Amino acid sequence: MAQAAAVQRGPKFRRRAEARPDEVLDAALDLFVEKGFQNTRVEDIATRAGLSKGAVYLYFPSKEAILEGLVKRAVLPIADNAIGMFENYVGDPRPIITMALKMVAGRLTDPKTIAIPRLLVREIINFPEFADMYRREVLDRIIPAITRLVANGMTEGYFRPLDPELTLRSLIGPIIAHVMIAEIFGIMPAGGLEVERLIDNHLTILFDGLSAPRRERRFMAT
Repeated sequence: MAQAAAVQRGPKFRRRAEARPDEVLDAALDLFVEKGFQNTRVEDIATRAGLSKGAVYLYFPSKEAILEGLVKRAVLPIADNAIGMFENYVGDPRPIITMALKMVAGRLTDPKTIAIPRLLVREIINFPEFADMYRREVLDRIIPAITRLVANGMTEGYFRPLDPELTLRSLIGPIIAHVMIAEIFGIMPAGGLEVERLIDNHLTILFDGLSAPRRERRFMAT
């Protein structure tokens, strides 16, 4: 009987151990949002997660590592999905760009996901190393993929012949500005953040100016 009980406890214990990093991250995210990164101690995170401080350090060697873990959990899957969509894509870039940005908008409706860029925007002035981490983990991977996609669109005649790198900034810049205006200055559109509506509005303006004239009618007809 004792052996059977041990067998039953075993998988449950393993599931509990496997869940602990996520429990630490969930607790940390709540506290970072409530108190700010600087004012949150590892002890606070441990208490919120129902663990000892030593247990937290088993999974994350520092508070900075916890923040990096939050970025990797929330943002990297979005970047990976977008890169997967862009790789080896052939044809008109506009549909795939629209699809990727709509995917991002959909993910940002998750409070745990949108909390990460909000947190970074608020803390990045005091902790510039966060910018380095976000660039390394996200931007250095996704920017080249989008730039190649835009450049191919220009080469194949779907887009006007412009600077691909500057076009990339025109593509993602308004979305970043939208979040920053809301989070730093507290200026929120009447309907709330509504990233998906912003993307619809933005892409209508962008594609009207970027589309090569001979390709425009073909895209609009699809």
